[in-house]
Amino acid sequence: MQKAQTPKGAAGLDPLDLAILRALLTDSGLTNKAIASRLGLAESTCAYRLRTLRDAGVIVGTRVKLSLEALGFPLQAIVKVRLGSHNAEHVNTLYSQLTQVPGVIAAFHVAGEDDFHLHVAAENPEALRDLVLKHITVHRVVRQTETQLIFEARDGVGVLAQ
Repeated sequence: MQKAQTPKGAAGLDPLDLAILRALLTDSGLTNKAIASRLGLAESTCAYRLRTLRDAGVIVGTRVKLSLEALGFPLQAIVKVRLGSHNAEHVNTLYSQLTQVPGVIAAFHVAGEDDFHLHVAAENPEALRDLVLKHITVHRVVRQTETQLIFEARDGVGVLAQ
């Protein structure tokens, strides 16, 4: 019988560390006191564990999730980008530039037919068209783009789901 393997990223994390991480994934704004109370820990223990997780690079920051609709960006899409040239300088330069385009939520450098997938948001179809034409296809290295509208997006359970 084989022993279950621990994922590389979870090396050295015990069930209490994982419980703290799950609590933060549920609500990244939880205070140390709230996490300690929720998990039945002393505040000092919780603070120590959080500091250790940050120092180890397990917790790398906190994020605020915005309502794109409430901000006036109800249209979301995935823009697939294919390059005509794949030298490292072109790829790295374009990648940096794509992350700076207003409306780009996330940029992924991917393997397969496409080179990049961009998660974007726009005010309306015209703004989406302009984003693609004025900020993406203008690069000489870009050979082709394909835009796919997002009807609905849901968060997955993540890697710490039980």
